[in-house]
Amino acid sequence: MDLPARDQFPFWAELVSRELAPLTLSSPNTGSFPAWASVLDLSSVRVAAFNSPPAHLKRTWADIRRADPGTYQLTFVSGTPLWINQRRQDSGLVCGDMVLFDLSHPFEGAVPDRGRHTQVVIMQVPREELPLPPDKVHRLLAQPLSTRSGMGAILARFLTTLDAYGPDCHPRDLSRLGAMALDLAGACLAQHLDAYDDLPAETRQQAMLARVNAFIDHNLGDPDLGPADIAAHHHISVRSLHALFRQQGETVAASIRRRRLERCHADLTDPRMRQRPISAIAARWGFLRPADFSRAFRAAYGATPRELRQAALRGLPRRNGLR
Repeated sequence: MDLPARDQFPFWAELVSRELAPLTLSSPNTGSFPAWASVLDLSSVRVAAFNSPPAHLKRTWADIRRADPGTYQLTFVSGTPLWINQRRQDSGLVCGDMVLFDLSHPFEGAVPDRGRHTQVVIMQVPREELPLPPDKVHRLLAQPLSTRSGMGAILARFLTTLDAYGPDCHPRDLSRLGAMALDLAGACLAQHLDAYDDLPAETRQQAMLARVNAFIDHNLGDPDLGPADIAAHHHISVRSLHALFRQQGETVAASIRRRRLERCHADLTDPRMRQRPISAIAARWGFLRPADFSRAFRAAYGATPRELRQAALRGLPRRNGLR
């Protein structure tokens, strides 16, 4: 939406208050305030992305009396750092990590860097649906939560993927994505609290499945990747691993093969990879025998790797889904 410069900040302030909760927003950039936002509803969970110039925000008890949605805000921060202060806890400058705050308590926060836009993806979680005691969760308010490894890294990647591709999903899939988001958020916070055993068995199971899937995606280039290695890395039995994958309706081996073929398909249809030999692309994703790769690819896509690449380079429509 194109607005006159004088109207941009008031519109943005009203938008943020509407999508989060009533609060006061101020900024040194009120003359011109180029910003954008997107919101994705996943049943009871919402994922909102905001990109804006630096600003200061404050929510008071008076704001809470006006409207209290009863939600935690789990925020992944990129672009430029921000800080949050809540319940006498101060996050310090957070960038590349997450920070948690509670809309039922006053807080304030700011982006002090005037040189760049702040970019945040906020997961809004109803307090009563998070499978952890509030007194424990409150220990994490306004504290930096690492996304460098473990469940934090998986959740941050999930949130950014939702922001990018969630709007393209069928409505019936959005509720399932919301349930996955809740499980991942619960597992991430439990990991930071050292309270993993407090989670329901189903949540722990879904969190383990997410960890396994992330491990597979990271190691697709290893031709020896298989159930035994995956199970050993996650300290579970091979039998337990197969039980996890039955939920997905796909065996471990089939899942690995499908993902490898999808990566090969993407490389073969990428103009930037046109000079790379097909055998090198196959080997990059764990297919060491060209004949086996060609057979599997044709069975999946109805065309040989060479035929698909030639069609893509000619600009012809190409098959994107596995058979």
